[in-house]
Amino acid sequence: MHDSHVDLSAVELSAALNAAIERAGYYPALVADVVRAALGDEPVHSHLVHQETTFDREVVRRHVTVLARTPSRLIIAHADDHPEDETGRGEVVTATTECIPLSAVRGVMLTHVVGDPTRYQPGSLGRELTLTIGWGTVTRIDLVPAQCADPNCEADHGYEGTSAADDIALRISAVAEGRSALDEATAFARDLSAAIGYQTRSAT
Repeated sequence: MHDSHVDLSAVELSAALNAAIERAGYYPALVADVVRAALGDEPVHSHLVHQETTFDREVVRRHVTVLARTPSRLIIAHADDHPEDETGRGEVVTATTECIPLSAVRGVMLTHVVGDPTRYQPGSLGRELTLTIGWGTVTRIDLVPAQCADPNCEADHGYEGTSAADDIALRISAVAEGRSALDEATAFARDLSAAIGYQTRSAT
């Protein structure tokens, strides 16, 4: 029995995207291949690579998210690690990609956190930002039994709930990741916003 391999040699990532994946340091060969598998033959016009470290029961967990904008799609690749079994001795990495047509992207939101706004320097845009991208591929509906104001009421009032479209939110901090990380996130958001605006104009 031998391992089978998917030939991704024809799919080239830009030097800048390769460097960003390498700099994140999270299994770069694996992450690069996952992105290549999703790209196909489309070039990447802009990208953002975000690495995050979290703590789960005193165990350090790392995650990386790659956003790549092609001429027609937004590609989201996310990889994280978790124990292979309950002993926690082995490690497994799960890598997921999602390809979203630019026409389906509903909005790009940037939330800026500005410390000491009285001393704000023009062009700095704060010390932290959250990039949120929403699209309409899937809508989540969370239902719970409807409540009644009468504590003695035993009637069935059906269900109530909330509906929310799919989105992704990345928090980037200049303190933790450097000023350049904020600049890169802002540049990607501007490029994606312009691309979905162009798609909207082209459809009308």
